[in-house]
Amino acid sequence: MKKYITGGPVKVQMMYIELLVLVGVFGLSRGAIQRPDYDDTPKPEFLNPSWMASIPDDQPLSEVTMPGTHNTMALYGGVYAECQTWSLACQLRAGVRFLDVRVRHVKGNLTIHHGVSYQRAHFGHVLEGVAEFLQEFQSETVLMRVKEEFSETYDIYGAVVDHIHRYAHWDLLWHSRLVPTMAEARGKLIILQDFSGPDLGMRYGSLDIADDWKVPTLLHVEEKWQSVYDHLEAAPTGNKGQVFLTFSSGAGVFAYPRAVAQRVNPQLYDYLRAKTDLNQRLGIICMDFPASPMIQMIIDFQLKEVIKRRQAFQSVPNKLSLKYRISSLRKMMKNKAVNV
Repeated sequence: MKKYITGGPVKVQMMYIELLVLVGVFGLSRGAIQRPDYDDTPKPEFLNPSWMASIPDDQPLSEVTMPGTHNTMALYGGVYAECQTWSLACQLRAGVRFLDVRVRHVKGNLTIHHGVSYQRAHFGHVLEGVAEFLQEFQSETVLMRVKEEFSETYDIYGAVVDHIHRYAHWDLLWHSRLVPTMAEARGKLIILQDFSGPDLGMRYGSLDIADDWKVPTLLHVEEKWQSVYDHLEAAPTGNKGQVFLTFSSGAGVFAYPRAVAQRVNPQLYDYLRAKTDLNQRLGIICMDFPASPMIQMIIDFQLKEVIKRRQAFQSVPNKLSLKYRISSLRKMMKNKAVNV
């Protein structure tokens, strides 16, 4: 008993300090970091606003690999609430094409929340931002999961429709559960409907999703990464008619989003960099605090052989290639005139 009194408390104290370090309460820099895999600075290192322009019109959206952000609008509320530091406009121009939007429903009003944390925005702001972006970059499309958060009305359909009419326009939406081709998706907002009601777009539940977001402590990060790894490995050979969605984000009481991202994002970056075959469908990769080089690396994973083959045998020119083909035809006619 005497031995326990003299040695026990010291041992317990040391274990407690070690636990605090492991769970990330200590040891993580709160200063802004900009790495190739992780970025919590206010602005992206570089932008890529129109990368979808090179994707053939007849390619299904389910065959496109694209970057996304988890809890897209969660920029405020401290370490347990913050998942991003870039504004919506910055994210879209950096190349992000999947948005994860959480709305609190109070008497028809839809404010943006991450749990209890109000994000100083409402759904109208999000719709306006997406509409402005798609008006400027009409080769692009944006997928948006919409989910109720910090309210339990289970009846946000009417409010969502009202906000679309007030802050955007009805024709901005892709009005079908079916997966569109790129030609059908260009310039469109595709609602991934994670709430009840008539169809506004595709159903979120129709996607093949890996979202093991619960990371109790930083000791569980490897389990989280294994989930991400397994789903990414399954995506290239999975159902090409189904959109794959992999969340690399996670959090828990002793592992807040920033701490998890600082550990998972480097593993994701190394995983992508190690792949020599870029001709793969990986689906949507949804992240906390992504960096521009990581986003670019994800964009580079497109079905390039399919693109080349389609472009070579495409008999009807699309809008993106029309200017080039007209220029080529003029040169050909000019050369014939010279020869005559």
